[in-house]
Amino acid sequence: MRFGVGFFNWFLPPKVCSLSRTVLISSQPHSPSTDMTEESTKMSTENLAMCTESANRSNEGKDRLVLKYIKAEPGAFAPTRATPRSAGYDLKSAVDTFVMAEGKSIVTTGLKIELPDGCYGRIAPRSGLAMNNFINVAAGVIDQDYRGIVKVILFNHSHLDFHIKKGDRIAQLICERIYYPDIEEVQDLPETARGEGGFGSSGTN
Repeated sequence: MRFGVGFFNWFLPPKVCSLSRTVLISSQPHSPSTDMTEESTKMSTENLAMCTESANRSNEGKDRLVLKYIKAEPGAFAPTRATPRSAGYDLKSAVDTFVMAEGKSIVTTGLKIELPDGCYGRIAPRSGLAMNNFINVAAGVIDQDYRGIVKVILFNHSHLDFHIKKGDRIAQLICERIYYPDIEEVQDLPETARGEGGFGSSGTN
């Protein structure tokens, strides 16, 4: 006798339907009537739809990562992405300022942020600024528990002063996963093929 998945879902309570969806008991020779098969298939489809809807509701928000921000200064702008799959959120200047020729400047975004759990923030340069204006961004790491205003260090590698207008995109914020391992002092480390080879040990071109 062959029982479709709907036969078992009909007798089992909703809480176990997600487990019973995969159950299929099969033996030869007798087959149920056409009416019973159609009814079983109908119940199976309906129960599967209910189980899927219930699972979707229960999983809502579990894997959703949220970057929260506060406009802590009057000129602050929200972080934005150029496209839905852009790696970084563009950070904008909250002020009009200059980065002097061959100099550096700390530029405020006016934002305070809360990074998603398990992430840190990496401040990265914008390629357009580097290519067109010789403006680079100093390496920046934002810890997940930092609650101060986000500021960006900009370097001007050109011989001309660079004017930054309020609202200009000056850098991008990338949320990256991070691990917090325990540390342990040991007496020896396992051998590797590279060993202690440092700069240039794997080749120069």
